[in-house]
Amino acid sequence: MEVWKLAKVLALEVYRSLKNCRDFSFRDQVHRAAVSIPCNISEGVERNSQAEFKNFLGVAKGSAGELRTQIIMAQELGYLEKETFERLVEASIRVSQMLGGLIRSIERGSLPGRPKVQSPRPP
Repeated sequence: MEVWKLAKVLALEVYRSLKNCRDFSFRDQVHRAAVSIPCNISEGVERNSQAEFKNFLGVAKGSAGELRTQIIMAQELGYLEKETFERLVEASIRVSQMLGGLIRSIERGSLPGRPKVQSPRPP
């Protein structure tokens, strides 16, 4: 599922971008929001109905909005370089748009079945 892949990449990039941030409380909150996005997508895929799937996509979309606000704050606090800030905001907007599209597809009944999330396999 493409949105899950992008959300996972975004979460990893957020972790890498804030690894030297000494504001531990802020950094941890940003990490939680970032990780919440792909995790809620995965949880929704594993649920038993389209309604539950849609609900978890909505939670993931909300987390994307929360993360975007935190990215803006991180840049204003001097925790992110401008280029990193722009890349992260753009990615968070793209993930939100994709989630919104999936939610609309479910509402229209045009999503035939729940997609699969590629699960990592241990080495």
